Amino acid sequence: MSAYVYILLCSDGTLYTGWTSDIERRLASHNAGRGAKYTRGRLPAELFYYESLPSKEEAMKREAAIKKLPRERKLLLKTIKLPDKNA
Repeated sequence: MSAYVYILLCSDGTLYTGWTSDIERRLASHNAGRGAKYTRGRLPAELFYYESLPSKEEAMKREAAIKKLPRERKLLLKTIKLPDKNA
């Protein structure tokens, strides 16, 4: 199973980090107001960054690591192209 960690850019300029097994479905869910409580009042949200990981556990670990980063480091992730671990 492939899993993804992602960062959304919310309409108020804030960033939201999460993980999912289906990135397109999750983004649609966020923008329909059925996603995280945090994003509901900050719509629309756009996909800012994502990484593909081989398992749910690895995606959850990466999500926790990203959440600990300061905003400036999160913004730099967009400029870095990481290799796809599934390739």
